[in-house]
Amino acid sequence: MERLLVLWDSTAISAFTWGQAAMMAVGALLLYLAISKKFEPLLLLPIGFGAILANIPQAGFNEPGGLLYYVYYVGIETGVFPLLIFMGVGAMTDFGPLLANPRTLLLGAAAQFGIFATLLGAIALNFIPGFNFSLADASAIAIIGGADGPTAIFLASRLSPDLLGAIAVAAYSYMALVPIIQPPIMKLFTTEAERKIQMEQLRPIARREKILFPLAVLLLTLLFLPTATPLVGMFCLGNLMREAGVVERLSKTAQNELINIVTIFLGLAVGSKLSAEEFLSVQTLGILVLGAVAFAVGTASGVLMAKVLAKFSKTPINPLIGAAGVSAVPMAARVVNKVGLEANPQNFLLMHAMGPNVAGVLGSAVAAGILLALVG
Repeated sequence: MERLLVLWDSTAISAFTWGQAAMMAVGALLLYLAISKKFEPLLLLPIGFGAILANIPQAGFNEPGGLLYYVYYVGIETGVFPLLIFMGVGAMTDFGPLLANPRTLLLGAAAQFGIFATLLGAIALNFIPGFNFSLADASAIAIIGGADGPTAIFLASRLSPDLLGAIAVAAYSYMALVPIIQPPIMKLFTTEAERKIQMEQLRPIARREKILFPLAVLLLTLLFLPTATPLVGMFCLGNLMREAGVVERLSKTAQNELINIVTIFLGLAVGSKLSAEEFLSVQTLGILVLGAVAFAVGTASGVLMAKVLAKFSKTPINPLIGAAGVSAVPMAARVVNKVGLEANPQNFLLMHAMGPNVAGVLGSAVAAGILLALVG
């Protein structure tokens, strides 16, 4: 009988809690969204699977010596995974549309207003019983508004590791929902006539400009905001490898094999933070609400800035491109193009939207550097 009891105690069933079952259901939901709905599948699938592994009783995945423990320590706690992801994203990024229309930098900057609005919102939640966000917590939550998963993970791992799981899930979930969240906001702040505006063709960009641009960005970051250089530096390295034309193998590796391998382990590491004891709290609900507000504010501020630019521009500017200032690359730009085509079948805005889109990537990294300098 004693042996049967020992055998029973060694099973997961005997140790299951309702919290663990709930978090495994959350993991299953993320798998469903990734597989069935195709919402950010490259990350939601490993995150969801990691969440299931992290909540299996007595498996020890999250304990010292367990797989998820070491994956998290090596990749997230050290900050290596987000930096490698940024290098890969840089290798896939074409700065041509931004260089052809430098004014779109302002749209990328304006969309980051969602970050600072969310910072104030997180602090304001402390007046509600049950919430207790420190300034570091609020700063880590605010970066969700940048719509940049690696940046959110990087900053959260530095400022608020205990909230990393909730912040990462909110960031990637809302990035996946960009096609649903953004169009109503874009239409709310623009008229049908504005959405029909066709923009002039962008000028061609010389190879020398594309090579010098990442070097110039890195130099400015080093001089004025060194705390942002880990993210911006790796992004610029990846982009320089792409544009230099002399390290094609390295560029392709960064764009494909390397970023794919890191994405798998990054997702598992984030999923490891979705254990019941860390995730199931009223503060998690607050983070999810703030994430939705951040995306809405970032989209609206980008569109409004584009309307301001259009007032003073000699060439036509479609305000919709401001929505691409959130750095969900390239999904936000595709959403802009889709909404533009709905208003005018001849209105192709994809390349115009890519300018503020890549500017948003730089903007979110700069915002993370500012928060890290002020709070870290």
